Amino acid sequence: MITKEIQNSLKVLEKEQILLYPTDTVWGIGCDATSEEAVSKIYDIKQRSESKSLIILVDDLEMLKQYVDGISQKVIDLLQSSNKPTTIIYNKPKNLAKNVIANDNTVAIRIVQNDFCKQLISIFGKPIVSTSANISGSETPKSFKEIELPILDSVDYVVDLQRNEVCEKSSTILKLGEKGEIIILRN
Repeated sequence: MITKEIQNSLKVLEKEQILLYPTDTVWGIGCDATSEEAVSKIYDIKQRSESKSLIILVDDLEMLKQYVDGISQKVIDLLQSSNKPTTIIYNKPKNLAKNVIANDNTVAIRIVQNDFCKQLISIFGKPIVSTSANISGSETPKSFKEIELPILDSVDYVVDLQRNEVCEKSSTILKLGEKGEIIILRN
């Protein structure tokens, strides 16, 4: 089942289309994080301004290094020891679509822990966008059945996995300061 869903999802990502999929936190709307055209579609679906950045998922530390320079050993140790989904806001990202990068030249990236996402990203070979499956300003759905019809109707493919699970957890969000310090934004 997971292999079929990965194959279907890959076709969507490769066509710069939009995917609705389960992550290690909530259901996400996603696309190729290196495609400005695809990312623009996400902002349209969410009815959100492009000035608000999106979270990017990568499959491992090696992929992360392709999109962020100078990751400190302190950050590497934190990522390797964390058992909770952890999103870090990095400074000066590279090789990503311009419209996933915030106005202050930062980007939020999480090394995903969900098996489906990890395999999909690994095979795709590029990071994907992960933003909650809701219109901007609406309640974040904690399960598939809470996702509103306008979202379901606006994506190109809905992954058929984990539809009965309820997710109560959100990721820890950390930001790297100018001097490399780690600032906790959400724990």
